[in-house]
Amino acid sequence: MMREFEIERQFDIRIESIKPNKGVYFLKTNKGMKCLKRISYGIQKLCFVYGAKEHLITNGFTHVDKYTLNIQEEPYALVNEDIYTLSDWIDGRECDFHNNEDIEKAAKALAYMHLASKGYDPPENSKLKSDLGRWPHLMQKRVKALEKMRDMARKKNRKGDFDLNYIKSIDFYKELGKRAIKVLDDSDYIGICKTTEEEKSFCHHDYTYHNIIIDKDDNINIIDFDYCKREVRTYDIANFITKVLKRREWNIEFAKLIIDAYNEVSKLTEEEYRVLFAFLIFPQRFWRLGNRYYYNEVNWGTNTFNKKILGLIGEQEQYIKFIDEFKKVYNQNEDL
Repeated sequence: MMREFEIERQFDIRIESIKPNKGVYFLKTNKGMKCLKRISYGIQKLCFVYGAKEHLITNGFTHVDKYTLNIQEEPYALVNEDIYTLSDWIDGRECDFHNNEDIEKAAKALAYMHLASKGYDPPENSKLKSDLGRWPHLMQKRVKALEKMRDMARKKNRKGDFDLNYIKSIDFYKELGKRAIKVLDDSDYIGICKTTEEEKSFCHHDYTYHNIIIDKDDNINIIDFDYCKREVRTYDIANFITKVLKRREWNIEFAKLIIDAYNEVSKLTEEEYRVLFAFLIFPQRFWRLGNRYYYNEVNWGTNTFNKKILGLIGEQEQYIKFIDEFKKVYNQNEDL
C-alpha cells in the first residue's frame, strides 16, 4: 500500500481524501484537486516526459497535465521502490469520437501541440526517447513476429478460438504489412525523419479519447505523455485516425475531417501523405493483439481476446474500402 504521508511530505501537501480512478488516484488536497500516478518506468525517462510538457507550456501550449515538483524541485516522489507523479487534476469530459465537433477540435489541438513541441532539448539527466528512422525495421520485425505467433498457435495441442482465428486471418494482415513496407520504402521517410530531428519536435504517441479532456471552457487538454518521444508527426495523425475510424465504420469522411482540421493549423506535405498512408495500411492493431495474447502482456480473459480478434476480422471489408478510398482521395500510387 502506498504510504500517503510520504507523498504529503515530499510534495509538501496535505491530502484530504484519496480515491482510485481509472488507474490513477484522485486527490483532494489543501492545494486543490490533484492526480497521483504510479509510473512503471525510470526517473530518466520521466525527466524526458517532464521536460517535454514544460517545453509545450513555455511555447504557449498550456493545456497539459503539468507536473507538481517535490520539495527538491523534482517531478516525482519516491515511496519504497515506487515512483509517483503528481499533477493538477483536469476537470472535464473525455473527447467523444462520435461527435464530429470534438474530433475536429482534437485534430487542431494535435497540430498546435506538434508545433509547440519544436525545439525541444531534453534535460541533461533524461533519457532521450526516439523512434526516428526506426519504422522500416520495426515494420519488418513485426511482420516476422506475426509468423512467429502463428507458429506458436499451430504448436499448441489444445487450440483455443483465438488461436484458430489468428491462424485463419494472419495472411490478410501479413499482406497488409508487406504493402505498408513497400509504401514506406517508396516514401521520403528518411528525409522527413531528418527534418523532424532538426526541428527537435516530438509526438504524444498515445493520442486517444481518454487522453483528450475537454474542460468546461471548451478547451482541449492533452494529458498522459508517458509514451511521448521524438517521432514523425504522421505517426500521431495515423494513430488518431485509426482510433476514430474504427468507431465510425471506417468512413473516409472522418479521416478527411481530421486531416482538413489538422491542415488548417499546420499543413502536411506531399511526402508526409505517403508516410501517413504507410502507417494507415500497417496492421498495428492485429500485431499488438497477438503480442498481448502470445506473450501474456495483459491478463484479459480468453473471451476478451477472442472478441477483439473477431472485431478486427469483422471490419476487414470496411477497412479495405477505406484504404482504397484514401488512395484515390490523396493520390497514393501503389504500383511499385
